[in-house]
Amino acid sequence: MKRIHIRTVSLTAIILLTALSRLLPHPYNFTPVAALALFGAATFERKSLGLIIPLAAMLVSDVLIGFHSGMGSVYGSFAAIWALGLVFLRNITVTRVAGVSLLSSALFFLITNFAVWYGSPFYPQNPQGLLASYAAGLAFYNGQSFFLNGVLGDLTFSAVLFGSYYLLQRQFPVLKMAR
Repeated sequence: MKRIHIRTVSLTAIILLTALSRLLPHPYNFTPVAALALFGAATFERKSLGLIIPLAAMLVSDVLIGFHSGMGSVYGSFAAIWALGLVFLRNITVTRVAGVSLLSSALFFLITNFAVWYGSPFYPQNPQGLLASYAAGLAFYNGQSFFLNGVLGDLTFSAVLFGSYYLLQRQFPVLKMAR
């Protein structure tokens, strides 16, 4: 198999296995999807695959989990997070991965809670209603913070994905990107 095919197959397998973890019991909002978008943007030579494969994996898991009305903002958030990865993860370092993971958590929170507020009968359509929507997103539910869980999930899964791939590249040099 050619080097590019081995890399593509390996990256796709890592992403699909991580996406399957959405089907396992987990705390609310503690998911691998933002980390998958960053990982795809940083590691695929064909950058479009770095977005298509994680979104396809998410779609497959959503078929099993169930669809909801906010999916457009969720998928759009992950596309924006992928774009962050394209810009900030051209050179992968621990500091950059951690920083962009935190930024992606904030971006996801801002976009999805804006979508909940926009046109919602639950919140007034004014700045105070938007702030109330964001405050509700920060709140604790059954002792868990959706936002904190998202941050911890993004950092954890980014560390697992990028760390595992780094270790695999050391063991199997064919996985390294051409520079």
